[in-house]
Amino acid sequence: MAFFMDPEVLSSDKIMEVFYIVMGLMSIYAGVHNLRDRSNPSRYGTFVFWTLLGVVIAFGRWIPPMIDGLLIVIMVIPAIAQRVKPGKAAEPADAEVEGNFRRIGQKVFIPALAIGVFAIAGALIPAIGALAGCCIGVFASAIILWAFNRANTPAVFLGDSERLLSAMGPLCMLPMLLASLGAIFDAAGVGDVIAHIVGGVIPEGNRTVGIIVFALGMMLFTMIMGNAFAAITVMTVGIGAPFVLALGANPAVVGILALTCGYCGTLLTPMAANFNIVPVAMLQMKDRMGVIKNQVLPALVMIVVQIIYMLVAC
Repeated sequence: MAFFMDPEVLSSDKIMEVFYIVMGLMSIYAGVHNLRDRSNPSRYGTFVFWTLLGVVIAFGRWIPPMIDGLLIVIMVIPAIAQRVKPGKAAEPADAEVEGNFRRIGQKVFIPALAIGVFAIAGALIPAIGALAGCCIGVFASAIILWAFNRANTPAVFLGDSERLLSAMGPLCMLPMLLASLGAIFDAAGVGDVIAHIVGGVIPEGNRTVGIIVFALGMMLFTMIMGNAFAAITVMTVGIGAPFVLALGANPAVVGILALTCGYCGTLLTPMAANFNIVPVAMLQMKDRMGVIKNQVLPALVMIVVQIIYMLVAC
């Protein structure tokens, strides 16, 4: 409790910690639920993965780093061995789905909009912040869903959360791992290495070539890392700052368009699991690359448009 009572800790950090604890407990519930499911042939591996993930997320702040690392190593063993499988899930009956649709209709989008509204409101309050506001919005949306249908009890939310986690499987970890990868690359000096390599290719003082290489680099590096926000740190240090910004380009324009160039890479990579792989798992698509294949043409068109726009605007 010392963390939550500490006046020097920001309110946003306290709110986020509460949310992490809730997330961790939900993951632990998923592990226990699968352990009790005797129809799941991989129930022990599934239990180990979800339970340890929940412990790290919920209580990682208070666990020594060495123990945290050991738990993560043990946690990924069942995932590597492909022993994390979804168990038996109770699907809602067609009549229930139809009844909910008739009763709620388009109001089903209100909870989703509430998350965005709270995120914006949180961004306008420095003590809270956008991310903590988004978390508050999640709780608010749950209350709205309960108001729509009193059958939406906490047990229903827990069951649906467990079913979603099980459907995604270990892939749900990928966004977190990729986000940390950007910080690791930056600390390791990858940006400086890229700057050294690119410096021998881009003609000195040629901003046009610098912009093109920066844009394509953002797309390709995002394909590798799966996260444009992680890629832009490395690419800005390696290419953007010395070969684009240093030659007088508008930083605001470059920053915005560099991210959209990265998003073109997001459309083309399985590393962006939450966009391109998780939907495949949830929809049980036969073609694991089906989502990516349908996004290739839009991505290529968009990167060309972004490069032209960046050349004109800068």
